[in-house]
Amino acid sequence: MKPDRILHPELAAALASLGHTDIVLVTDAGFPIPPQALCINLGFWPGTVDVLDILRVLRKEIFVEEILFASEVRDCNAQLYRDIQEIYTGSGAEFSVASHEVLCHELAHKAKVIIRSGSFNPWANFALIASTDPFAWFTEGSGVEPLPAYVARRQRIRENQVPELK
Repeated sequence: MKPDRILHPELAAALASLGHTDIVLVTDAGFPIPPQALCINLGFWPGTVDVLDILRVLRKEIFVEEILFASEVRDCNAQLYRDIQEIYTGSGAEFSVASHEVLCHELAHKAKVIIRSGSFNPWANFALIASTDPFAWFTEGSGVEPLPAYVARRQRIRENQVPELK
């Protein structure tokens, strides 16, 4: 057993298989899971395991360049929005809007893995777009110019920026 690492073997394997732009969907307890999806169901009682607990662990385990979620998180569930901002401050990730319909009917079908929580928190469904370490792939002095997106992520990380929904 590894200390301070994900203990769930299926979840650890799924995260280890991620590549750049793969989608990890973290959902509430009631999210409709497509039949063919790789679903790791961590919810076993209302509120347990909470979506925020999952996101806090994922923040430590994977690089994320973008997080998509319904604008209702910001507009109707201010505490959830503040919690997400806190978790992803300094990560370099950007926040983007995806309607509930897009999350359910498009992104869920494209997700490499869906992690269902036991959360009953309204609009607690988040699509994480996997990334790479923006400092490892384009090192200073290598003679290779990083893509503008990597330069922007590096800057957001260095400035410890709080992400905002556009």
